[in-house]
Amino acid sequence: MLDSGQGNRVSGDNVSNLVQKFREYSIWRSGVTIALERYRAWVSVAQLSDAASDQRLSRALSRLAEDKLTIAFVAEFSRGKSELINAIFFADYGQRILPSSAGRTTMCPTELLYDETFPPSIRLLPIETRAESQSTSDFREQSHVWTVLPLDISSGDGMLEAFKQVSLTKRVSIEAAKSYGLYDEDDPDTALAIDADGMVEVSQWRHAIVNFPHPLLKEGLIIVDTPGLNAIGTEPELTLNLIPNAHAVLFILAADTGVTKSDIEVWRNHIGTGAGRMVVLNKIDSMWDELRTPAEVERQIAGQVASVAHTLGLTERQVFPVSAQKGLVGKINRDPALLARSRLPALESALSNELIPAKQDIIRAQLMVDIDELAASRQALLSSRIRNVVEQLVELKSLRGKNRNIVAHMMKRIDMEKTEFDGSLMKLQGTRAVFARLSSQVFTNLGMDVLKAEIDRARRSMSRSMFSSGMREAVKNFFGQLQGNLELSGQRTDEITEMMTVMYRRFSNEHGLALSTPMPFSLDKYRHEIAMIENIYQKQFGTAALMTTPQVVLMQKFFDSIASRVKQSFLLANRDVEAWLKVVMAPLEAQIREHKGQLKRRRQSIERIHAATDGLEEKVVALEQMQSELEVQKRALVALEAELKNAITEELASYKAAA
Repeated sequence: MLDSGQGNRVSGDNVSNLVQKFREYSIWRSGVTIALERYRAWVSVAQLSDAASDQRLSRALSRLAEDKLTIAFVAEFSRGKSELINAIFFADYGQRILPSSAGRTTMCPTELLYDETFPPSIRLLPIETRAESQSTSDFREQSHVWTVLPLDISSGDGMLEAFKQVSLTKRVSIEAAKSYGLYDEDDPDTALAIDADGMVEVSQWRHAIVNFPHPLLKEGLIIVDTPGLNAIGTEPELTLNLIPNAHAVLFILAADTGVTKSDIEVWRNHIGTGAGRMVVLNKIDSMWDELRTPAEVERQIAGQVASVAHTLGLTERQVFPVSAQKGLVGKINRDPALLARSRLPALESALSNELIPAKQDIIRAQLMVDIDELAASRQALLSSRIRNVVEQLVELKSLRGKNRNIVAHMMKRIDMEKTEFDGSLMKLQGTRAVFARLSSQVFTNLGMDVLKAEIDRARRSMSRSMFSSGMREAVKNFFGQLQGNLELSGQRTDEITEMMTVMYRRFSNEHGLALSTPMPFSLDKYRHEIAMIENIYQKQFGTAALMTTPQVVLMQKFFDSIASRVKQSFLLANRDVEAWLKVVMAPLEAQIREHKGQLKRRRQSIERIHAATDGLEEKVVALEQMQSELEVQKRALVALEAELKNAITEELASYKAAA
């Protein structure tokens, strides 16, 4: 029997280095979250927060809460993907969790994750949805379309039975298969799939999402199990989303077959070299031969590793020979000799030593940018308060023994400062009008209505074209228009940044406000994302001189997924721009409020002394007490910032994984 966290789990002695590192990473992330929450609460109580700082802190906390680590397993069928997943992640359950047997066990892209808003279940998207002009991503929020099967996590056999859904197939007519983009009459292999009744075998499901409360999945791990290599070219969700966005891609080959032609094409076009890309040479146990010496077996494995590395343009260190099946058995039976011989620990160590620290470095760098700017602005605001108190002290102490005429003169000087400040505020009103106009212009090209019109225009151009070249031209123009729109919107945000920089500098120079530069903003991230999507499309369809009708259908389906992906990108861009526009003035406005308050308090102090000169010493004492309290606050703020930065820069090795 199984449960979500304990049950018949194998003891902690079986925990792999990868699992250990992931747990340490989770502990690190929790520590940073606690430090951020403490910092945020203190800043709020000290009245040092504003809209911009609140947004930065919220963004940092969201980044930690939503942090995911995706590992995709890609291979031709029967290479042992599911067995490798079992061996790396689920061996501590004492049995297989994913079905693994001869033949094809994964017919559709399958994601293993945990979302606490859903009960343990398998969500299955019917293959019929491929006939519609919506991508898998579009269907994610349409709960009524999915078939949902409960997942009994207390029963190992029950879970295995539920997981078998991803291997189910069905027979459909040739016309239906064509409408799904899954039949090409010019492909001899596809033609062989027609049965005596003229029907074609296809996967029953288009996509599967397994919601499973495994401890690692709870911590943000997402495992992507892909079907055979032919699906890489026919399922846009894999090509455009799941594989490019994975932090690690394990490309699995069989030790006895090496690299096939289809392997090479998928590696070059869809995976390639880069961070987190590894090749696994599985089933080395097929080379274990009692009639050969261990040294001979070792030389044979080494020769296959060298051949694979050369063919794929890798170093031999990037190719990992393993036996997933023997590694799983070794873990379940607590047989360290068999586990060592399977070489699985070497792969797990490579993943843990490269993938997780690299992921941590990315999050750490993003957090440090936010915290450095937050710390600088909060320190500046607190220093401004201290400086104002010191100035008041100097001013009041200079009044000792002075007559009422001197006091009246100082009141006039404060009034003049206020008049000058009010004049600057009037100029700021003009800047606000320009700010509003430019803000509106940002969305002229970035708005979702504009994007929808571009998508519709491209679809009409594609449908009118009878030739692949015309369809490619329509898509090329679509991407060109997107980049042009982002460029124009980026020019407006640059203008806003430049205008606000001038205004920040003016208030700093003329009135001594503690202002750094405005919060920076750029749409470059989205321009790069659109370029990446276009590059994937070009690899898929950019070279064919003439495409068959099924390929045209597939091209249209890819465009549906492209449109969905672009919509998501533009939605995020719109959200980011809106959030930035709301807070880019916030530090200036906070400093203006602070300065106005200080001017008001200074005048009130002088007025009270003008009316009753015996209140001077009491006011000096009160201000000295205030200065002392602010200095204590500053030391506390510095300590909190140091604590937060220490939490962010902490290395994983300092943590002890929970047994």
